[in-house]
Amino acid sequence: MIKILRKMKHNPNLIYIITVIATLGGLLFGYDTAVISGAEKSIQVFLIESQGLSLFLHGVTVSSALLGCIVGSAISGYLSLGIGRKPALIIAGVLFLLSALGSGNPEFLFFERGVPTMGLLWMFNFYRIIGGIGVGLASAVCPVYIGEIAPSEMRGKLVSLNQFAIIFGMLVVYFVNWGIAEGQNIEWINTIGWRRMFVSEAIPAAIFTILMYFMPESPRYLALKSKDTKALSILTLINGENKAKEIINEIKSTVETTKSKLYSYGKKVIVIGVLLTVFQQCVGINVVLYYAPRIFESMGVAKDASMLQTIIMGLVNVVFTIVAILNVDKWGRKPLLIVGSIGMAIGMIAISFLAFLDIIGVSTLIFIVVFTASFMMSWGPVCWVLISEIFPNRIRGKGVALAVSGIWISNFLISSTYPPMMEFSSAGTYLFYGVISIISGIFVWKFVPETKGKSLEEIEKFWKP
Repeated sequence: MIKILRKMKHNPNLIYIITVIATLGGLLFGYDTAVISGAEKSIQVFLIESQGLSLFLHGVTVSSALLGCIVGSAISGYLSLGIGRKPALIIAGVLFLLSALGSGNPEFLFFERGVPTMGLLWMFNFYRIIGGIGVGLASAVCPVYIGEIAPSEMRGKLVSLNQFAIIFGMLVVYFVNWGIAEGQNIEWINTIGWRRMFVSEAIPAAIFTILMYFMPESPRYLALKSKDTKALSILTLINGENKAKEIINEIKSTVETTKSKLYSYGKKVIVIGVLLTVFQQCVGINVVLYYAPRIFESMGVAKDASMLQTIIMGLVNVVFTIVAILNVDKWGRKPLLIVGSIGMAIGMIAISFLAFLDIIGVSTLIFIVVFTASFMMSWGPVCWVLISEIFPNRIRGKGVALAVSGIWISNFLISSTYPPMMEFSSAGTYLFYGVISIISGIFVWKFVPETKGKSLEEIEKFWKP
């Protein structure tokens, strides 16, 4: 691939092609995490209620992929540093494919089809965890890969495209789930439909794995491994010859003069990176995404209509993610995050108040949209932008891996505790998310630096002792 690239001339549009293909990993991230939204009630009927198992175990099953996400993000730093960003993403694609096929047919080889047992429940969770490992890898490596290959003036927009792909993947699977369930009776959905929902992921997984094979490696990773000629070839194609030489010299100066220990730049950058990801999840966004059809059904909406309303919410998510993409390099990271925190707090506190008054209806839907729109124009994409750029070159793989692990640990805790929390107090549950939203805005205002328009090497200077 490198030999082919050397023969090519500078093409500023090449970065868009590379970014679009890389963001297929983000699309699979969104697809894999949201596919459960259409199938979770069928899973409850088939594997939980049929065996008289607990509500908590259902919550764990819905969230089991997140355990794999924790593992995948934890090993992402070692894989991306050891074998490269590109091979790590190819491995993620293979894991997505295995998970899609296995989750839709968990009886394969070992169990009788259609007969629920405890062993089958664990096998289903095993396949979901395999997919989660793929999500964990993709969630950590995709933004790093795009951030390291993108020109500084476009980095915010291009990394934000990964979040757009995540949300678009969720929207696609909402359509797929709705299309599978449309016109079918509940018995068919509970026996066959949910399986097709999971298997549908195999198509984009195969496409991503194949296309990623033809992509170049990150030039900053190549420079880190002393492969300067290859790195310069890629940088030249994207930035032009003169600019590429400036960038490679800047990269080499940071690579040669710094150590690779995680705390080489002190603990502040690590703490900020991890807290960004923890706040992103603890505001409760994935509760809305994972349980969307169930939330709408609780408002008295029929099964098919609840999935359709989920699609509408998905469209809102896409629109407001585009707002962030268009403005992250114009307005900056901090203003978007603070405005988003305010909007999320308003949405969740209003939902809490309506739940306390036992008012369920259009007003609840409106504030759900206010909350998700605020998240999608701010914390959704901008958090990924920041964690892809705030860590210095030498520790970026490890730093991002640690920060993304914070995402998935928080995600698992929030998602798995949602059903029992709602049983205790729905108003209190949403109020909790609203308070976290307020705290997240204060955190950004006080501690997060603005990185708009700066090269990765310039951002590194924030943390030098």
